Amino acid sequence: MASRVPVQSELPLLDVVIVGAGFGGLCMAIKLREAGIENFLILEKDTEVGGTWRDNNYPGCACDVQSHMYSYSFAPKADWSKRYAPWDEIQQYILDTTEKYGLRPFIRFRQEVNSAHFDKDCGEWTVGTATGEFYRCKHFVLASGPLHVPAIPNIPGLDKFKGKVFHSARWDHDYDLTNKKVVSIGTGGSAIQYVPEIAPKVDKLYVFQRTPAWVIPRDERRYLGIEKKLFERFPVLRKLHRTRLYWTNEARVWPVFNPMLARTLQQLPKAFIRLQVKDPETARKLTPDYTIGCKRVLISNKYYPTFNRPNVELVTEGIQEIREHSIVTKDGVERPADCIILGTGFVVDPRIYMKDFPLTGLPGHELQRDWKDGAESYLGVTTSGYPNLYQLVGPNSGLGHNSIIFMIEAQADYIVQCIQTLRKKGADYLNLKQEVQRKFNEEVQKAIQGTVWTTGCTSWYQQDDGKNVAIWPWSTWRYWLRTRKVNESEYQWVTCHKKASKPLPEGQKTAAASA
Repeated sequence: MASRVPVQSELPLLDVVIVGAGFGGLCMAIKLREAGIENFLILEKDTEVGGTWRDNNYPGCACDVQSHMYSYSFAPKADWSKRYAPWDEIQQYILDTTEKYGLRPFIRFRQEVNSAHFDKDCGEWTVGTATGEFYRCKHFVLASGPLHVPAIPNIPGLDKFKGKVFHSARWDHDYDLTNKKVVSIGTGGSAIQYVPEIAPKVDKLYVFQRTPAWVIPRDERRYLGIEKKLFERFPVLRKLHRTRLYWTNEARVWPVFNPMLARTLQQLPKAFIRLQVKDPETARKLTPDYTIGCKRVLISNKYYPTFNRPNVELVTEGIQEIREHSIVTKDGVERPADCIILGTGFVVDPRIYMKDFPLTGLPGHELQRDWKDGAESYLGVTTSGYPNLYQLVGPNSGLGHNSIIFMIEAQADYIVQCIQTLRKKGADYLNLKQEVQRKFNEEVQKAIQGTVWTTGCTSWYQQDDGKNVAIWPWSTWRYWLRTRKVNESEYQWVTCHKKASKPLPEGQKTAAASA
């Protein structure tokens, strides 16, 4: 006898479904519990929490934001080991925070979300996963973040290479690099950390650079035992330390708004390069020709001295092809290779990494189509045409100068306000007014003009057409002010004329979704 096709109403109705168990998703979960909202789930594609800090465990991996700023303000850690924490200490902090706030019962692992559809008749989302399970919810939060899909370069012959190939975010710790001829492609935030670590082990290291990065000195000091004890015993001292770090970081944004000031200040990192790199020609190749701040500024004390090693070669010629056991540059030089490491960053354009993720809102709204000219939202959180859909670190809410955790906390608080306001009004869904979104994005793009981001470089902040859809173009305190209170007039508050739920398509499975 054929099984009955389940109807949508048979799925347990959750208040909130969150995608991703990284810093963003966990923060959202904690804020929900603080607000007394317990009927929610986090859907995580992997087998553990942590997101970026679970995946990026390459040699030398560490944060480029100070430890006491790169942590939740409501979950302090007094005993950070260093000014800038290594990846494993950050991941342990995430694990500890997950346990402290009792979040594991709310997480479903191995649940990669691959579809989401809004039903305007009942004001509910149906969220599907790669396992064929479905979840029904009133509010849907995308907390997957922009740095979770490795970017694999389209290099002729890469698929024919007979040696070892892996991306820095999928580091193969079982592969021994000792005495190997290694090619590292890319010179971004990951490469500048792992290159100095693997250079002493390998026989030969070829560092392929397309565009040099501005790299400034890193404060590697460890926190003294007495400092940790004082932070633990007198929380006010830790809070003052965090406050100082916050405003120090905020000061970094002013050269971004003034390219002339930035060009003046960049003489210092230029001198840093000349001081640390012995060969003048190599130093020249490592010196960017664009204004500092146009791309993310990186920090390291070890990267530049690595090029003084006799077994390290900086290669700036373009790659022509990869052969079975070598890599050939456009000048015809062939270099032997046992291993290729891709330090090529992540796919940050949602039009690309969400291309196989159908997401539909109100009738006529399909995210891939609405974002065909670039991702746009309001405050990086809500998007017109997609009721009760929220993002963490959405369009134009990323940072290049301070801690993204600050932004995530502000966004999570804002989302909780949206949910609470909807309940008070007795409405079924809120929808951002299109005019509000349009005016906000015009304001953002106008603010970006005249900054260092528009001085001519190409970065992950931009789309292929040059439009910056990633960065918040003001100080973070301004973001905090704009998200402190939901402006109800910016949204439509809709009560549905509820209809019977529709049957799910054949083959879809219901999910035991209660937390």
